[in-house]
Parts: sequence; C-alpha cells; structure tokens
Amino acid sequence: MSDGFASRRATGILLAFLCLLLLGVMPVISNGRPAEYSALGFAFGLTVWQLLFSLPLYLRERSGGGRQPRRAKSRSNARVIAVLLGTGFLFAVSTLLYVVAFQTAGSVNAAIALQAYPLMAMALESVLHGKRRSLAEIAFTALIVAALYYLATGGTFMMRGVSAWFLLALAVPALWSVAHVTLREMLAADDITPNAVVTTRLVVSALFLLPVLIGMEGLDGLAAGLVRPEFAAAAALMGLVYYVELILWFNAVRFIDVSVASSVTVPAPAVTAILAFVLLGEAVYAYQVAAMAVVIAGLYGLLRAGARQAAR
Repeated sequence: MSDGFASRRATGILLAFLCLLLLGVMPVISNGRPAEYSALGFAFGLTVWQLLFSLPLYLRERSGGGRQPRRAKSRSNARVIAVLLGTGFLFAVSTLLYVVAFQTAGSVNAAIALQAYPLMAMALESVLHGKRRSLAEIAFTALIVAALYYLATGGTFMMRGVSAWFLLALAVPALWSVAHVTLREMLAADDITPNAVVTTRLVVSALFLLPVLIGMEGLDGLAAGLVRPEFAAAAALMGLVYYVELILWFNAVRFIDVSVASSVTVPAPAVTAILAFVLLGEAVYAYQVAAMAVVIAGLYGLLRAGARQAAR
C-alpha cells in the first residue's frame, strides 16, 4: 500500500469517525423534539435549516472564494445535474423515513437498523463497480445479517415477530446507499464539492417535502414548524448537526469507499442507546445489546477484511 493511499485512507477514516459521534446524537435530537411536532413537519423544518447553514459556503464557492470542482472532460454538466436531482429526491424520501422510523421503531432499534447501510453499500459497489469480496467479508456479512434478523424479530428469530417499523427503518440505509454510491464517483473525481452536493440535495428535498406538508397538514402546519420557537429550535439544532455530519461524510467518501466509511460509524447505536436511556428514558433490552454487539463486531471485521483486500 503506497504512502499516499494510506494517508488518504487515514483521512477518510478520521472524518468518518467524527460522523460516528454526530450520528449517535441525531436520533436523540429527533425523538426529543416537542411531542406535537409531526414527523413530516420536522423533516421539512430540519431540511430548511440545513439549507440555510449550507448557503454561506455555497455562495462563497460560487463566487470563487472556495475550492472549485475540477470537472472531468468526459462528464457533462447535464449528467451531473441529473445525478444531483435523482439523488436529491432519494434523500428527500429518506429524510422523512428517518424521522418516522425513529419515532415508530424506537431510537435503539432504528439506530441499529441503519447499520445495514455498509452491507447495502458493499453489495452495490460489487454490482456497479465489480469490487470483489473475500471469503472473510462474506462471512462477516452473513453474521451481521443474522444479527439484524434477530433484532427485527424482537430477539425471537420467529418470522411472525418481524416489526413493520423496523423494516421501514431498513429502507433508510437502502436509499442512502444508492444515493451515496452514485455520488461518490463525482466526488472522488472532484466534479463537484461536498457542500455543493449537500446544498443541491437540500433544495430538491425542500421542494419535494413542501407540497407534501401543505397537502397533509395545511398552511397552519407549515407556519407552526417555522415560527413556533420550540419547534424552530429543535429543527435548527437537528439541521445544524445533520449538516455538519453530511459535510464530514461527503469529504470522507472522497478518500475511502462508502462501505468502508459506513463501517467506521457502526458504534453509533451504542452512543444513541446511552443518550436515549439517560435523556429520553427509553428502555434498552438485553436482545438489543446482544444484537448491537454482534453487528459492531461483524462490521469491524468487515473493515479489517476490506483493508487487507485493498492492500493486495
């Protein structure tokens, strides 16, 4: 492994580790919002705040004051725009599902469900980019799938115990993996800056969520989420934390594969479980702790196996 490759990998892993800390906090902020603040209204509110936080750097980049993308001649502006619009739609849907999943499945269950993300990213990278997986990686993948199934059935391994809300939570990492693997190629080639990706996806997300919110909750629901201080404060806090996490994330995947970056964030459910127990009074069950331990061990095994495979 060259020194340059090792340095880039170390930088990517450090950034992903910072994402881990923020990811552990986000579910607690989401579930700690005012009880009457709907999931749809909260998803729109945090999206608007994220957009506001992203605009100063975006405008600075557009004016030439920040890092500019180095566009590859083989890649057209039309293709970049199409990818950004498509992934922006996926992120809009995933933001809404994220808030709903943590509200319905519970902070701990949903946080662990999100750890299916590295598996989905790894599968997509194998299909789209022909990345070969070692026997060790396949074995650790099977272990993680078994742990997630154990969690989904409430610790019974009985199919009738599968929670529909847990399956909803699994839809979030599925959408994330499709969008992130699609975007990584452009980020790695410097076709677009991380902040430009974030700003574009937030504009698309806001335009998608706005008519849905007005249609379901009316203008009163929209106004309440943007004007009431306790609602605005919760959305602003979540928007700030989410925005910083996204910037760190998209910078991380410029240096390492999405599956590697997501593997680094696997202890996030442990952070969530501790904070949810202390701050929200949510119960933590033995089967959740067991599933979490297996998932964390399996994903770290995947990370090490992936590093050995990359070094060959």
